Amino acid sequence: MRFVDEYRDPDLARRLADAVLARASRRWTVMEVCGGQTHAILASGLDALVRERVELLHGPGCPVCVTPLETLDRAQALVERPDVTLCSFGDMLRVPGSHGDLFGARARGGDVRVVYSPLDAARLAAREPARRVVFLAVGFETTAPAVAAAARWARKQGLANFQLLVSHVRVPPALEAIASAPDRRVDAFLAAGHVCTVMGTQEYEPIAARHRMPIVATGFEPADILQGLLQAVDQLERGAAEVEIQYRRAVRPEGNPAARALLEEVFEVADRPWRGIGTLPGGGLRLRGSYAAFDAERVFPEVTGAGAAESPDCRADAVLRGILRPPECPEFGRACTPDHPLGAPMVSAEGACAAYFAYRAPEPEEDPP
Repeated sequence: MRFVDEYRDPDLARRLADAVLARASRRWTVMEVCGGQTHAILASGLDALVRERVELLHGPGCPVCVTPLETLDRAQALVERPDVTLCSFGDMLRVPGSHGDLFGARARGGDVRVVYSPLDAARLAAREPARRVVFLAVGFETTAPAVAAAARWARKQGLANFQLLVSHVRVPPALEAIASAPDRRVDAFLAAGHVCTVMGTQEYEPIAARHRMPIVATGFEPADILQGLLQAVDQLERGAAEVEIQYRRAVRPEGNPAARALLEEVFEVADRPWRGIGTLPGGGLRLRGSYAAFDAERVFPEVTGAGAAESPDCRADAVLRGILRPPECPEFGRACTPDHPLGAPMVSAEGACAAYFAYRAPEPEEDPP
C-alpha cells in the first residue's frame, strides 16, 4: 500500500475518503487514540467524509484528561505548604480536582508556576535552593523522556530540593482494557503516532493478535488519518489483525532507542489509575528506587492517601472509553463549557469535549418569548 508523503494536493483527502468507502463492505467502528487526532478529525470534518461506512470513536488519548483526581488533590496538598513551589504545564492549572483547580490555589496565595519544560522546573530549584520545587509530571510516553532527562540532570547537580509528582501513563494497557471490555464497540485502533515515535510498535502486537484487532500507528494530518483509516479498513476486510505503521516518516518498530534507554534508567512500570478508566495493571510509570529522593510521594507523606470523587454530572468516564460522544452528555454546552468545565476533557486542548465545543458547538438556546 502506498504511503502518502505529499499533503498539498487539495483533492487528496477526498480521494482517500472515497477509497475508504469503496473498500468497506460494511460499517466498521475505528477508535483514534490520540486527542490531537480527534481535533484534526473534527476540524477537518473527516468523520463526515466516511460516516456512511466508518464510525469514528474518540479514545482516551488526552494526557490531561486521564490524569486522576487523586493526583490533582495531591498537587493541591503540596501547594498548601508554604515552602513548596509547584510547577506544571498551563493546561493542568484549569483541570478540576475535588477541591477546585490549581488556578484557585494560586489565587489563594499558593506558589504555582507555569513552565514550558520539566528542565525549567529543575533549573528553578537550582536558582532557589530555599524552596522545594515540585514538577507535576503528567502525560504519555511522549512527554516522559523529558521528565526523565530533568530527573537525571537534577541528580547530577545534587539538587535535594527538586521533586516530581509523577502521573505518567502508558498507552498499551489502556488499549488492552478497551479491547477486552465486554461492551467493546471498537473494531480497530489508530494508535498515537507521537507515542509510537518514542516507544515503537512492538508492544501493540500482542494486543492485535489476542483480540483480532488491526492497530495502525497514524500521524496527525488529515491525510495521515484517512490513510491510517484505509489501512485499518483494508485489514478488517481481509480478516487480518496486524500492527502497521502509517506514520513512517517518524515511527520505527523499535521506537527511539535513546529515549527508551533514558526511560528505563529513571522509571519503572507500575499500576496506575486512569481518570475515567480505573487502575490499569502496568498502566503507568513511577520513579525507580535509585531516584527515590526525587519522588514527591515519598518525600512528602501528605501527598499520599488523598481520596476523591468525580462530579456526578460529568460523564468524562464514558467519553474517554468511547461509549459516549460529548454532545450526548446532558451537561455538554450547558453546565459544562470551556469557561466552566466539569471535567478534564472540556479543559484540555486535546480533550474530546473541547474539540466538539470548538468545532460542533450547540446552537445557543433562545430565550422564550
